[in-house]
Amino acid sequence: MLKAIAIDDEPLPLELLQKFCSKTDFVSLEKTFTNISEAQKYLSEFSVDLLFLDIHMPKLSGIELYKSLKQEVMVIFTTAYSEYAIEGFNLNATDYLLKPFSYERFLTAVSKANDYYDYQHNKKNPDIQNIYVRSNYQLHKISFKNILLIESFADYLDIHLKDKSKLTVRMPLKNIMEKLPPNSFVRVHRSFIVAINHVEKVQQNKLFIAGREIPIGTNYKDSFFSKFQY
Repeated sequence: MLKAIAIDDEPLPLELLQKFCSKTDFVSLEKTFTNISEAQKYLSEFSVDLLFLDIHMPKLSGIELYKSLKQEVMVIFTTAYSEYAIEGFNLNATDYLLKPFSYERFLTAVSKANDYYDYQHNKKNPDIQNIYVRSNYQLHKISFKNILLIESFADYLDIHLKDKSKLTVRMPLKNIMEKLPPNSFVRVHRSFIVAINHVEKVQQNKLFIAGREIPIGTNYKDSFFSKFQY
């Protein structure tokens, strides 16, 4: 059960959130606030898992409030102004609800938060089969079995998927390697991680996945061949 609070300077959106949360069995809306100072006091005393947070409020914006929080908490921004979406997602928002929103759209957002909460609290569980990444201002859930390879360039990664699509993520290669199951993925080059089961063939100092040629770096040979069996 996700413990949530909602902050909005207008009472009607808060009433709608209360109604939607009461219909959803994995979200408990503990409190609602129209006053930011009261919300800040509550957050200084109690932990919550999820914030429903209006962005456009007097005195202090929802984005400024979220930046000021000392506890880690998921946030779903709610606003009538779509131009705030990019800034919201730059703060690692779980989702963004554009008013007025339906229960179906609300359910999509809170389901994403619930899945991410489970993932965050079970990351060391060997049965976890997915990874969450932020790309194009959205939180994406990717199945490990759908990843072909991961390519690094500058401060970004391209995650290449089986359907020939790719997601661009801002993250070091080292960081994503720590999130992948070590029995299924191996780093083969300073710029590449590959899914072992998708390697089609190996030829000297290179391997092939989906017809693409990937170099095997000298420093990574032993690690790769210890996992890859001809």
